[in-house]
Amino acid sequence: MSWMIVAAIIVAGIVSSFTDWFFMGVLFHDRYQKYPQTWWPRSGPGAERGAIMTSTALGFITAAAVVLLCEYAGVTSIVGALIVAGLAAAAGPLVTTITNGMWIKIDPAVTAAHTIGYIVRFLVAGIAAGIALS
Repeated sequence: MSWMIVAAIIVAGIVSSFTDWFFMGVLFHDRYQKYPQTWWPRSGPGAERGAIMTSTALGFITAAAVVLLCEYAGVTSIVGALIVAGLAAAAGPLVTTITNGMWIKIDPAVTAAHTIGYIVRFLVAGIAAGIALS
């Protein structure tokens, strides 16, 4: 594995952690409490730290999967990598978050933010892959 692929995974993971913070933490933050019984109860300072760290680590796994999928598919351009990333997002988190939004008591704005956040996460990894593989 070349250093460019490793760098793409690291950069995509870091950038995605910031996009996740925005789409899944800041945007519509007040709407998370519309149905407080939906969320795991956490109390005290730093109570969410473990969940946040685990989610961040999973973002790096997503970045690695998209970058390696692009390499495996023989992608050599940013456009090609964005197509692969978009298809991967459509096959997974797009369907899952929208379906969860229909069946889990959650504000539709939160569902929309999570859906967009996951798509952005995949596209960021696609851009990184496209740069690394071109």
